[in-house]
Amino acid sequence: MLLNHYSDQITHEGGLGEAAASGATINGPINLLLVGIDERIGNEAMGARSDSIIIAHVPATHDAVYMMSIPRDTRVRIPASKETKYNGGTDKINAAFQFGYQNGGGRDKGLKLLAETVSNMAGGLKFHGAAIVNFDGFSGLVNALGGVHMCVDERTTSIHVGWNQKTGEEGVPYNFNADGIPTSLKPNMKPQVYEVGCRDFLPWEALDYVRQRDKLANNDGDYGRQRHQQQFIKAMAKKATSAGVITNPIKVAEVLGSVGKAVSFYNNEISLADWIFTLKGVDADKMVTLRTNNGQYKSETVNGQSFETLDPTAVELLKSFSTDTVGTFVASHPELIANDAATPAATPSN
Repeated sequence: MLLNHYSDQITHEGGLGEAAASGATINGPINLLLVGIDERIGNEAMGARSDSIIIAHVPATHDAVYMMSIPRDTRVRIPASKETKYNGGTDKINAAFQFGYQNGGGRDKGLKLLAETVSNMAGGLKFHGAAIVNFDGFSGLVNALGGVHMCVDERTTSIHVGWNQKTGEEGVPYNFNADGIPTSLKPNMKPQVYEVGCRDFLPWEALDYVRQRDKLANNDGDYGRQRHQQQFIKAMAKKATSAGVITNPIKVAEVLGSVGKAVSFYNNEISLADWIFTLKGVDADKMVTLRTNNGQYKSETVNGQSFETLDPTAVELLKSFSTDTVGTFVASHPELIANDAATPAATPSN
């Protein structure tokens, strides 16, 4: 009854277009597309881009989850979207959502064009479902869970949160250039810093931590942010399935109510109850976070613009999602498994 009450708030139809798996079944292997967006609420004219793109694979055994991020600057061919007046072209993958979102397309058409773009670059990969996540919207959900436990694997300095050392007031600690890149510290400002180590994060700390990519100790930029966002998803899943949550009806209702505000789940005509029943056996400790390009930049410049590319190993990993051989592939490439913070790195990674 409780699940039925919140189902309409959480689930949505469509959104996958030609990338949707046919048959409306999740009895076998499952592929999910998870999209974190930067959306200008109340100002749709500014559009929305996908800052985080994660493919999640559940093998046919339904006992694990493998998560791989696609770098937001990856150079790809984006198919045309007649509904939103986009003729198709080559661009960074995070532009695909925007080209589908524009001219009234909104989230549904933005997700559709992005899903079709990812499907094409992965050799025809089909998705059984997808979720659009607004990380800012996670605030209520993390509050409902009572925070999360994570381990910081590299010293991370916030460009968004700091304090004036004279007045004690909170504020943005850095100045920014026209491209949105942080430059110098503002006078008297001290930024929030997340030191290496494991601890419980308050909701605002967790959300601030997973947004950072400019002031990471290892200078791994977007790859570091990808890793931390995957880590955050795993920590959320672990907390949500803990006994203190699932055995408390009031807490469950609070969590379900918050999910609807933070996540739009495109269920591909499969009921939310079936999704939960099918995935209930997946232990959060068996969520494996993977490093695309082994966490190393693979940049190229085309016509003066910098793009990311996928190295041969990342391409093969992506193809393994279609054949349900991710586990076997990862077993032969253990270096791809990220330090997802069960224990922090003792020293900065290369």
